Amino acid sequence: MKPDWDSLMEEYKDSKTVLIADVDCTAEGKDLCSTVGVKGYPTIKHGDPSNLEDYNGGRDLASLKKFASELKPVCSPSNMDLCDDEGKKAIEDVLALSDEEISAKIAEGDKAIEDAEETFKTELEKLQNSYQKLQKDKEDAVAAVKASGLGLLKSVKAHKAKGGASAKTEL
Repeated sequence: MKPDWDSLMEEYKDSKTVLIADVDCTAEGKDLCSTVGVKGYPTIKHGDPSNLEDYNGGRDLASLKKFASELKPVCSPSNMDLCDDEGKKAIEDVLALSDEEISAKIAEGDKAIEDAEETFKTELEKLQNSYQKLQKDKEDAVAAVKASGLGLLKSVKAHKAKGGASAKTEL
């Protein structure tokens, strides 16, 4: 993907409205990546720099070019002229809040996301433990059935199907 990304950066290097860039999240960009929610690599984000969203489209050059060609500035406090009436009202309502109220609402939203992540991790761990137990129970059951003579039964059945004589043992 890196060569395609580099090609896209080159194509948009002089754009006034679209920035195609990369950040090394393992080095100097670690803080930025943490701030915008990068959890795996490679991650592609798009949108308002203070409210980036995940890109989930194709990773080949054609898909990336198509997506980039459709990018445009979006309604935001710095681009009010791009907002419809509903968007302007939403921004004006937030602008009317105090800095403390805005910070509290951001903290509340961040906490809700953290809680959702924690619930996901906890429930995933339960599922993994359940899966491991089910896997072990299945393996134990299969081993018990095989140990009870299933292989011998299958061998005798195959032997008989080929017309083999029944073995008789005299006591």
